[in-house]
Amino acid sequence: MEAAKGYTQDGTVDLQGRPALASTTGRWRACYFLLEGYEACERMAFYGIASNLVNYLTTRLHEDTISSVRNVNNWSGVVWITPIAGAYIADTYIGRFWTFTVSSLIYVLGMILLTMAVTVKSLRPTCRNGLCNKASSLQKAFFYMSLYTIAIGAGGTKPNISTFGADQFDDLAKKERKQKDSFFNWWTFSSFSGALFATLGLVYIQENLGWGLGYGIPTLGLLVSLVVFYIGTPFYRHKVIKSDNLAKALVRVPIAAFKNRKLHCPNDLLELHELDSHYYNSTGKHQVHHTPIFRYLDKAAIKTSSRESPCTVTEVEVAKRVLGLTLIWLVTLIPSTLGAQVNTLFVKQGTTLDRKLGSHFQIPAASLGSFVTLSLLLSIPIYDQYFVPFMRKKTGNPRGITILQRLGIGFLIQIVAIAVASAVEVKRMHVIKEFHITNPKQVVPMSIFWLLPQYCLLGIGGVFDAIGLLEFFYDQSPEEMQSLGTTFFTSGIGLGNFLNSFLMTMIDKITSKGGGKSWIGDNLNDSRLDYYYGFLMVISIVNMGLFLWAASKYIYKSDETKLFNGGCVQMEVKSLDTSPLTI
Repeated sequence: MEAAKGYTQDGTVDLQGRPALASTTGRWRACYFLLEGYEACERMAFYGIASNLVNYLTTRLHEDTISSVRNVNNWSGVVWITPIAGAYIADTYIGRFWTFTVSSLIYVLGMILLTMAVTVKSLRPTCRNGLCNKASSLQKAFFYMSLYTIAIGAGGTKPNISTFGADQFDDLAKKERKQKDSFFNWWTFSSFSGALFATLGLVYIQENLGWGLGYGIPTLGLLVSLVVFYIGTPFYRHKVIKSDNLAKALVRVPIAAFKNRKLHCPNDLLELHELDSHYYNSTGKHQVHHTPIFRYLDKAAIKTSSRESPCTVTEVEVAKRVLGLTLIWLVTLIPSTLGAQVNTLFVKQGTTLDRKLGSHFQIPAASLGSFVTLSLLLSIPIYDQYFVPFMRKKTGNPRGITILQRLGIGFLIQIVAIAVASAVEVKRMHVIKEFHITNPKQVVPMSIFWLLPQYCLLGIGGVFDAIGLLEFFYDQSPEEMQSLGTTFFTSGIGLGNFLNSFLMTMIDKITSKGGGKSWIGDNLNDSRLDYYYGFLMVISIVNMGLFLWAASKYIYKSDETKLFNGGCVQMEVKSLDTSPLTI
């Protein structure tokens, strides 16, 4: 056994492909280079752009409210959707490390181009006394080219850096498995530390000292972080690519099941096609045993007289698992839409309020997003050090509560947050009516700190849903496609942004039809954001019901893996918590 020689038990290797030594590689030692190096700086760069982009588009590029919000949502959507391609390349062809390496260079190139777009005179609109001329077509094209270059780079970094970090812990070593249970909590803590600096520091720099400096600082930070990341190379563990063409394998199962639709599944599961254990032992691939869900797909493994080889039980079960993850993924889109408000409508809402702090200092509206980060950062240690041990004693679950319970609590807090946002907007409209405010530039005599509760609630909710989603899709994905599995998390956020853009556009068209007043007009002092927030709350409540149904049907991949027959890992399953929010 390799474990007896001091090697890792899960088959990870070093960069040269040699078995990884358990004592000198991986664990928190390797993760420090990821957490303190790249991840914090990348989050600083991303949120340094995203949190204040809507203001740049409206004040510098002269875009209207709907267009600016839509463009922010579309860019954010692409940033979170492109990881599908990056994860597929990593899981199928070149691995997480090399996919990340190439993509991070594209990311940095995009940051350099973006800094040039707001610094070089010929590439940015000229401004005098705070008023900017309309940007030329060339200037807009260069700005958006820079943004989408960053989005392409993010496609390879986002799905691979977190899973690469999780790979540093050996699932088959009990001590490391326990450490891994806390990994995603502290990963998120590091991520949002970078986001906190962006929303507090970079946003202020952008609005008061210049956009060039505001984008130049994270660009430099990103370059330094890559140096730190590569210093840690000798300590990293790498998963060996063992999968064939994932897309082809996943598509083959439903096609085969459809061809065999008129056949009856045998009562004896041993009659279904499966390779013997020797094949899995010799190839190092994972054998997955039959589960009683989505039984229709079992028809793909029925042995027939056709020359075409049937799918194996393992292939069918991988397809079942992806289908189960897809059902959970679908009910995360609405919560992602709520999260999209932080960098769009919440910011525009804040620009209308009194932002003075003392007699000379004015708070940038986008900086209030730092309270999402602060509340999340303060809540993570409480969750990890107090809530989990307390609930572990009550439930016996190593995580304290199941991952789906964690998600449900987070989604519920999000609903409360959007309800509070709607109530605060009702208060803002009352003040507007009381003081007869009609001018879009006129400041509403109401403190911007009225928005704090909705920001803080979203931060607290993020401890449950944002971290829970990342952990869920990594933990529950088939072993050979965990990077691709993590893209369920990123693509959910991406489609949530696109969905928010679609909903806003449709609501604007419907409510302004026939000369009516748009709920989301250019003049927010004469709009009805409270109606839009109320609409989001209603669809979120409906979505919560759908989530409870999907969660009650979900069968978890077992938290336990067993080494047997010379190294083949058997993945077992068990049904857990048909009432997933009962603690």
